[in-house]
Amino acid sequence: MHDLVIFDCDGVLVDSEPLSNQVLVDNLGRYGLNLTLEDSVGFFLGGTMTGVRDKARALGANLPDDWVNQVYAETYRRLKQGVDLVRGIPELLTTLDARGIPFCVASNGSPDKMRITLGQNGLWDRFSDVMYSAHELGTAKPDPAMFRAAADRFRATAPVVIEDSQNGVTAAMRAGMRCLAYAPHGQGEKLADLGAEVFVDMAEVPALLGI
Repeated sequence: MHDLVIFDCDGVLVDSEPLSNQVLVDNLGRYGLNLTLEDSVGFFLGGTMTGVRDKARALGANLPDDWVNQVYAETYRRLKQGVDLVRGIPELLTTLDARGIPFCVASNGSPDKMRITLGQNGLWDRFSDVMYSAHELGTAKPDPAMFRAAADRFRATAPVVIEDSQNGVTAAMRAGMRCLAYAPHGQGEKLADLGAEVFVDMAEVPALLGI
């Protein structure tokens, strides 16, 4: 039996990736890098914004020194307009509560971003005290440090990670943890190749956890 579930945030708890990536597409287009939404997801999903900046520059974007702060502000404005929970998350959390299985969130995103996305969906209070952010720990996935810190805090011996990105799956594998990869749009092959168990609907998770 798993004794901790570690959720990624964007794309796992909240359906924020399409919105955030559209902001990137629009922003980078102003700096000479024209990408499709699919390009942006493929290049940047699961990364840090400094990593996005460096990759975008390598691809030809002429970005200013304050670009990271700029794109964060644009992203936050867009997310404040509304972002939905991933379908099935409320039911999954209720099931975990009923079984007494603790859960937390570990994200490369900032606490401010999670306050916006989780706050408008009623989940901030459930995660604010069990939140791990690369911005606070100073290390980001694919480094496994966030996952290990979470497991240590909960004294978990059999944690499971739920992710949607290659960086997240890689971090889970490096931490020696089981990883379930949420790939609702049928793009889970790379995640499976990295060692994750791919699923397409949150309703599948209880059975995958054996509960």
